[in-house]
Amino acid sequence: MAMEPLERLQNLLAQRGIASRRGAADLIREGRVTVDHQVVREPGQRVSGEADIYLDGKAIPLRAEPHRTFLYHKPVGEVCSTDGQGARSVLEAFRQFDLRLVPVGRLDKDSEGLLLISNDGALIQRLTHPRYAHRKHYEVEVHRPPTEAQLALLRSPLKIEGYHIRPVPVQIVTKCKLKFILSEGRHRQIRQMCEQAGLRVLRLKRVALSGLRLGSLPAGRYRELSRSEIDALLNPQ
Repeated sequence: MAMEPLERLQNLLAQRGIASRRGAADLIREGRVTVDHQVVREPGQRVSGEADIYLDGKAIPLRAEPHRTFLYHKPVGEVCSTDGQGARSVLEAFRQFDLRLVPVGRLDKDSEGLLLISNDGALIQRLTHPRYAHRKHYEVEVHRPPTEAQLALLRSPLKIEGYHIRPVPVQIVTKCKLKFILSEGRHRQIRQMCEQAGLRVLRLKRVALSGLRLGSLPAGRYRELSRSEIDALLNPQ
């Protein structure tokens, strides 16, 4: 009898929509995952797909849930952490769904705009892995009109937390509103860029991700992505 092939634990969690592979690896290292009643801390450990796997004491189903992905207009004040960290989590808007939904990427507490919420492991991996460099568009209001020198600095390969970022396209929308297009996402990157340029951010809003646009969706509301929108994210032209 042929033996059932074993799969890396972090891959199994991602396939079942628990988190991206990177996020699943973090959960495992934190000791929150058990396999057959034993805590496993090595993300690459190979396990059977029929094993009893629990996250925080709750059983993970053997089969993946039906995949659903939502475009959410995150308001200022909500956080992307699943535990809320003392503030309202973006997942509160999705409590009526009996699904293991997670935020795809992050927007900090003081930022707003387009955020995807999903349990589709393949899509989460595609959107969060740096290799795919999905373009994210932000509208940023600053406290005064930027000078040409400040714009030139913003468009240069700045150093953030020891890392030289790729040059970022920055366009003037109105006198004090700028548009940033990022294909990578360092922690609070735009805010740190503006700080280096001597500009104070008053409002930061993500308005587009690849071909998806926030449009007129009100803050705190969501809509489900169509199959064609998901296919476009998985297979960009």
